[in-house]
Amino acid sequence: MARFDDKKLQTDNLVDKLVSINRVSKTVKGGRNMSFSALVVVGDKAGRVGFGKGKALEVQSAVQKATKAAKAKMIRVPLKEGRTLHHDSSAKYGASKLVVRSAVPGTGIIAGGALRAVFECLGVQDVVVKSQGSNNPNNMIRAAFLAFGKMNSPKTVAARRGKTVAEIIAGRDGKKVEEAACECPAEDK
Repeated sequence: MARFDDKKLQTDNLVDKLVSINRVSKTVKGGRNMSFSALVVVGDKAGRVGFGKGKALEVQSAVQKATKAAKAKMIRVPLKEGRTLHHDSSAKYGASKLVVRSAVPGTGIIAGGALRAVFECLGVQDVVVKSQGSNNPNNMIRAAFLAFGKMNSPKTVAARRGKTVAEIIAGRDGKKVEEAACECPAEDK
């Protein structure tokens, strides 16, 4: 998971989605103080995504704070063919458990609620997500980001193991190295 320090990269072509707004209250001596809490997901639809929470007395201010926090905490997720994830992953945060699976072309985003917004902002077109346990949006999004942290592309695995991408793909699919080399994208060789 790499964070982005370059402010210029964070502001171009970003899509933000409001996931949830909660009205929260604090009981004080004089009564209740009402405020709003917002959860926002921001992404560039090309592999970068982030989420943030904001709290303020007005909805608009809470959304602005959440959007600013999401832009500051963006991560890069490796995508396969620009449409799905490289491999399956699972994660747990609190009482929420997720199993994220890559899918064949034409499947679409099979995920509910908060996770649909995450994958739309990420740019994933084909994915299947199974959630178990709590469906709290905060916990589901955090679990998804933990699953993203476990994602590796064949390029990073090859670099870590000192092999070529074709050798990694051949081992995964049970093919010969020469066949896998022909199928590798040019940027991964």
